[in-house]
Amino acid sequence: MKTNTIILSVALLGLTLSSCTDLDVDIDSQYTQMPGTEAAVNANMNDLFTRFRGTLGRRYMEATCLSSDEYTSLSYSGNWVDGYTYAHSAYHNYNYEDAVLDWMENLGKANVLASEIANSSYPEQNRYEARVMRAFHTFLEMDMWGDVPIADGDYVTEHKLDPNNRHPRAEVAKYIEKELLEIIAADKLSTDVFGEYYGKPTKYMAQALLVKLYINWPVYTADAVENYDAASYKNEKLDDCIALCDELIKSGKFALGPDEYRFKFNWDNTERVKAGTIKDFIYAMEYDTSTAQGMQWGRSHSYKDIKKLDPSMFGEFLNNSGGAYMAVTPECVNRFNLKGDQRNWMIFGLEDKNHNPANGQVYVYDTKTLLPTDVKCLDRNGNPLVLTKDINVTGELASVDVGDDLEGWRQGYRSSKWFVCNNDYSNGRNQSNDVPIFRYADILLTKAEAMARSGKSGSKDLFNQIRSYVGAPTLATDPTLDDIYMERGREFFDELWRRNDMIRFGHYEDEWFPHYKNNPNANFEKTRRIFPIKKGDLDVNEGWSQNAGY
Repeated sequence: MKTNTIILSVALLGLTLSSCTDLDVDIDSQYTQMPGTEAAVNANMNDLFTRFRGTLGRRYMEATCLSSDEYTSLSYSGNWVDGYTYAHSAYHNYNYEDAVLDWMENLGKANVLASEIANSSYPEQNRYEARVMRAFHTFLEMDMWGDVPIADGDYVTEHKLDPNNRHPRAEVAKYIEKELLEIIAADKLSTDVFGEYYGKPTKYMAQALLVKLYINWPVYTADAVENYDAASYKNEKLDDCIALCDELIKSGKFALGPDEYRFKFNWDNTERVKAGTIKDFIYAMEYDTSTAQGMQWGRSHSYKDIKKLDPSMFGEFLNNSGGAYMAVTPECVNRFNLKGDQRNWMIFGLEDKNHNPANGQVYVYDTKTLLPTDVKCLDRNGNPLVLTKDINVTGELASVDVGDDLEGWRQGYRSSKWFVCNNDYSNGRNQSNDVPIFRYADILLTKAEAMARSGKSGSKDLFNQIRSYVGAPTLATDPTLDDIYMERGREFFDELWRRNDMIRFGHYEDEWFPHYKNNPNANFEKTRRIFPIKKGDLDVNEGWSQNAGY
């Protein structure tokens, strides 16, 4: 295995540091031997584990959610236009200077650190954990940008790849598979999911990541991003995907309950995981309003005039204002149509506490039960706050301008999923809600999908576990692929996987608000399945070229 010095000088300076803002890094400033004190090991590992935290807490969320059919951007008479970065995502009209895409550098730096640790004299488990995190960060880059650098200098040399350039997406997918298979087979990772290793890479996290890679294998290995065709989906990895799902299921570590669905996403979900009442999280990013900041989804998802609501829809007064530049699309709202489904309460304005249609009326939710009460939320003038499912653009279409007044503020339903409390929101709007990245529910539905795609029977029981848990009607027969696609849209709403699902199922070029074909701002080119490389990344990597279509 190459030493750190060689990897840094030969590969990483032109490869993983390719994501940094300056390639002119003094070799002498890099570690030739990683600091080996216990404090240094712990600090470097924690840094690696949390590098994605800030990006996940805002920009990754914006890029993935706004480019899917879950959310649209809104602006308010010039407020929250922000260089059209949000509207560009909603229209698939991305620009290589958009702020929502300004984070490849962060993952590149994380992979520099991961490679240093993987090739260090750190304890063996730490080295394997670093490799998992490198595979995870590379997966995120590949999913978002297609061709990306492989930060493993040994692999690059062995496969005669150009160390100074991005590598073909199919090659990156094969590298991630190889890494994860080796890591899992070595059996050096922890299996302590909910204790000390909560939020850290475990054996099950590696398996879940490989499941995601396998179900999307035809997407990632297509000869060009625009040439993937969902109608002719062929995947030689389906049996491997099913086998991995079986291993996760048979581990006995995970369950959909015992807490009810809505509590999984509350501001106290850290405590619930550690108390053993949430067993659904295979891998999650921990947040805390004081000690692990960066999760600010309530700011963008809320009602713009929320500071004038007393109480707010979250059951108490919030003493910070709302940004509210993201609203749920009417097409997304329409998916929540199953009678008695607890997930319907994840959208303000959809149903009252008895599952009757609320027709946009926002009810004050109880801070303990997280359910709507009989109390109607009132706007600043003391009138019932009634949101509109259909969104009326009164100003500039390019920025989805709805006007900066009471009428504009009530455009679009809002998510209640990541419940906000004032104790968090008052602290710079930093929430304490942990964000699950891989859930057991996803393993159940992915196995059902893999079975359906390979013509295997018996997926009904997997599917109905999800439905029964949330109180929704069960199926009498095995689900179709369309059933599974729609169910994923309900189960993982507002959890950052919708764009990924839409591409795999062939719906990323569909129409939804405001991504309509009669809208001159909307783009339907298949090359938009991945994002443009940021201008700053191109500027410091002379050998890189922009993604096709940009």
